[in-house]
Amino acid sequence: MQKEVINLLQNKMELIQLNDSNNLCLVGPVRLPVQLDDKVITFQWYTWLPVEKNQTKKDLLEMLPALKLADYQQSSVLVYGDFKEADDALIRMHSICHTGDIFGSKRCDCGFQLREAMKMIVENGSGALFYIANHEGRGIGLFSKSLAYLLQQEGLDTVEANNALDFPDDLRSYEEPIKVLQFLREKQVKLITNNPKKLEALQALGVTAKENVPIWGDISEYNENYLKTKVQKSGHIPVNEKIVII
Repeated sequence: MQKEVINLLQNKMELIQLNDSNNLCLVGPVRLPVQLDDKVITFQWYTWLPVEKNQTKKDLLEMLPALKLADYQQSSVLVYGDFKEADDALIRMHSICHTGDIFGSKRCDCGFQLREAMKMIVENGSGALFYIANHEGRGIGLFSKSLAYLLQQEGLDTVEANNALDFPDDLRSYEEPIKVLQFLREKQVKLITNNPKKLEALQALGVTAKENVPIWGDISEYNENYLKTKVQKSGHIPVNEKIVII
């Protein structure tokens, strides 16, 4: 890689301490125009990668082709407005959902939540949407999620299906996105989620989040049982009569 390219890119990279052994290399911001309904909204896009503590930004750039990063997903965050200084900012910790976010599957409400959270952040004037790559199927991965879906077709609910594959209900970790959040903003935030347990978990890890903002919608015959299970077994707040516990 040419010296001029390395010098330019190093200025767009930050090393953030993750733990005693690793850092996160945060890259950005990249201007990213996004189509939301009939408007084009420009976000600031960052992505990050765990690296060994002794690796420099120059080391990472020089070894980039050998890393084969296309073999696995990286997480990223869309930032809108004056996220660092705004008094009132919304955040969404969105778990990747290949079927819902990309294909528009109706078996869950993930795709709806992704787009709706982006709109809520824009309407609020500032915020950030974290897109977390290793959260597929609440942390079991895409291949395992397809097996869980087959079990759900046989009558198991989403929690039972994960358990039947010898996984806990939820394997997700928020350590990396929290480190990025704390780098981008020190002030309090509001968390877009239906799950107060997620808010409590993030607060326990050091996030200064003061409340959660619900995001229900796109309820249909295809995902009604899935949503009821999230209320009954995962502690989500029921805000629609269709998903009230009976």
